[in-house]
Amino acid sequence: MTPVPHTIKKIIRETHDTFTLDLTPKDGSEPISFLPGQFNMLYAFGVGEIPISISGPAPGTRGMLHTIREVGTVTQALHKLKKGATVGLRGPFGSSWPIETSKGSDIVILAGGIGLAPLRPAIYNLLEQRDQFGNIALLYGTREPKDLLFTKEFEKWRGKLGVQTKITVDKAGSDWRGNVGVVTTSIPRVSFDPPHTIVMICGPEIMMRYSVIEMKRLGVSEDRIYITMERNMKCAVGFCGHCQFGPSFICKDGPVFRYDRIKHFFGIREI
Repeated sequence: MTPVPHTIKKIIRETHDTFTLDLTPKDGSEPISFLPGQFNMLYAFGVGEIPISISGPAPGTRGMLHTIREVGTVTQALHKLKKGATVGLRGPFGSSWPIETSKGSDIVILAGGIGLAPLRPAIYNLLEQRDQFGNIALLYGTREPKDLLFTKEFEKWRGKLGVQTKITVDKAGSDWRGNVGVVTTSIPRVSFDPPHTIVMICGPEIMMRYSVIEMKRLGVSEDRIYITMERNMKCAVGFCGHCQFGPSFICKDGPVFRYDRIKHFFGIREI
């Protein structure tokens, strides 16, 4: 429950409203280890704390990455901090993407908006063991081209690392040369064997619901589909009850869930 002081080593401006903090322990120790899909609680001193998924490390960074959209009081306070400032960090917490148990399978990753950030460590983990998996596809969509994250990494993933990378936007001007449409429209454009595919999904809940529907229609079984939920987390250790999700607590039992275990209450708005 006690935040550990961390220093901001680098601030990366990702988009007009999204930034990444590269954090390292203030005492000079090594950054804590984590599993892809886990999250930390970041504390802006004098303001409050929020749950943020871990989006790295990644090549060229020195600590632990947290990609943040500036949408509320705490995120605004974090955005105002400068390199060298101190933030509090608790974690890591929660479940992770099923990397080890997916070996030998094809992998399809569907991400919407800032939902690519929690999936980024999984992508790097998969690529570190590229020969252990079949086809790997990344399908990523945002509202507009200006909202795309990590664009410099797409070509690297697509090229020598052999990831089928399909990028789409909901709307765009005449200067956009890519695909226009929701992220599920990219699914027919990649190759995978549905009965032997693991699906990892992160994005707005409506996007995740339609992605699940489409993957099931193509023959992927519910126990091979994983989604991540990050709603209303406050304490991260299951004490406050804010993130209760049916019989589960997102902070303790999630944020990554196997779809068949939560399907009965996933689509219920009141939960």
